[in-house]
Amino acid sequence: MKYENNVRFATFAAAALVIALAFAPASASATTATANFAVSATVTNTCTISAAALSFGAYTGAAAVTGTSNITVNCTNLAIYTVGLSSGTGTYTTRTMANGTSTLGYNLYTTSADTTVWGDGTGSTATVAGTGTGSNQTLTIYGKIPTGENSLSGTYSDTITATITY
Repeated sequence: MKYENNVRFATFAAAALVIALAFAPASASATTATANFAVSATVTNTCTISAAALSFGAYTGAAAVTGTSNITVNCTNLAIYTVGLSSGTGTYTTRTMANGTSTLGYNLYTTSADTTVWGDGTGSTATVAGTGTGSNQTLTIYGKIPTGENSLSGTYSDTITATITY
């Protein structure tokens, strides 16, 4: 019986030691080290631009005809930009649409008042400026064919290039 008690005691002592070691704190001699590292990023300004066609519809010459179109700009937040328009086939004074050798005068403006020609900023033309938001922004183009254009019947067209500078 004494032998059995010694075995039981030894088994109990061994189990207690295992449990004690499992919950014992880490060695007091353990040390740690740290390192700092830099994190950085560079946000670059970027912009995209797209434009929808402008259709004036039917024109008889008896009255001026107006039309609008939109330019969509998407620039990095707080990026400053300007949008200019080319003169197309004509000049900024009088843009022209063509049908073969026949032409039809018109112009494009920055507002519905039709007072400031939207161009490249040279001469008496203006560009349209803005500040990016990181989302799409819509700019409206105002077009006008003046009264009294004496053109042959047919379909007239021109191509304008919208340019964003940022």
